[in-house]
Amino acid sequence: MRRNNRPNFFLMIVALLACARGDLRAQAKPEMKAEDAPLRVALAGLVHGHAFGLFDQFQHRTDLQIVGIAESDQQLAAQFGRKYGLQPDIFYSDLEEMLKKTHPQAVLAYTNTYDHRRVVEICARHGVPVMMEKPLAVSLEDARAIERAAHEAKIQVLVNYETTWYRSNQAAYDLAHENAIGEIRKIVVHDGHHGPKEINVGPEFLAWLTDPKLNGAGALFDFGCYGADLATWLMDGRRPDSVTAVTQQIKPDVYPRVDDEATIILTYPHAQAIIQASWNWPFSRKDMEVYAQKGYAITVGRDQLRVRLPEKEETSAEAKPLEKSKEDSVSYLRAVLLRGMKPEGLSSLETNVIVTEILGAARQSAATGKTISLAGIR
Repeated sequence: MRRNNRPNFFLMIVALLACARGDLRAQAKPEMKAEDAPLRVALAGLVHGHAFGLFDQFQHRTDLQIVGIAESDQQLAAQFGRKYGLQPDIFYSDLEEMLKKTHPQAVLAYTNTYDHRRVVEICARHGVPVMMEKPLAVSLEDARAIERAAHEAKIQVLVNYETTWYRSNQAAYDLAHENAIGEIRKIVVHDGHHGPKEINVGPEFLAWLTDPKLNGAGALFDFGCYGADLATWLMDGRRPDSVTAVTQQIKPDVYPRVDDEATIILTYPHAQAIIQASWNWPFSRKDMEVYAQKGYAITVGRDQLRVRLPEKEETSAEAKPLEKSKEDSVSYLRAVLLRGMKPEGLSSLETNVIVTEILGAARQSAATGKTISLAGIR
């Protein structure tokens, strides 16, 4: 019997296809690492005006993907949908339902401050980290409840302040902590603007900003939180020994239910912090002054500062860029959740529980006319 030496074309084709697949696999790009993929986030609420800032700043970034928005106000949800071209199916009326359907890696909270506790407790049940807009809570009781829920569920809870991402603030911190200007003696922080109504915030934002239950107070909480956060950071997480505050209603016809002017004084063993929070500035400002034993640093906007060192005249300088992971809230959140960076300082839960304690004591001091001692209290 003759053997058939002709090639089996079927086998040849199979072999060629196998080689082609191998070549394609060799040429294919490696799969995207989890830490490089877009962070899938969902929003809890839209009544905080900073939600507009999130969309304006981050909606076109490739490292962030918004997978759901929980907002019970359908008119407000529709407004956002029209403005940013969002599909209707991204909106949910209930936070818990949204979490079950979208499974986000994190939730960004844009509710009123009173609702922060509820948002964290719901997210904790689903094991979802939360970053909220400042401040953490309207009371120390709520702050402790948030802290407890976060620890029990082992989730991260972070607080976003605009001033956390200011190069000038980091530069002032570095000058003090590298001993260029010596040990801190006095911190003065100015934060505020003309007033929320005067700058035409949205009606949904104005409604809760001027509600003492939902906001905690008026300018005292709205802008006092910035200074309390910065002071706690500059003082290495130390609680002040005492808190004294004075509030006023300079425009009671505009803000009949809350303060529009507040000054808080914090005392430490060898330093003071003076926090000036106002809805009465003739212009918007977020700046601070750090005076130390040998010199001072005064921030000027986001990127500039004035510095006086020992035996030197005052100079103006531009602060160096921040680390990539600390340039903005999204970069920071990604670094914490995807690269395991430990939260600390301005955004950390630990710092912001102290911030809430300071604000609560300030509210009590303003109401009673007495200095509130925190020494020895935990």
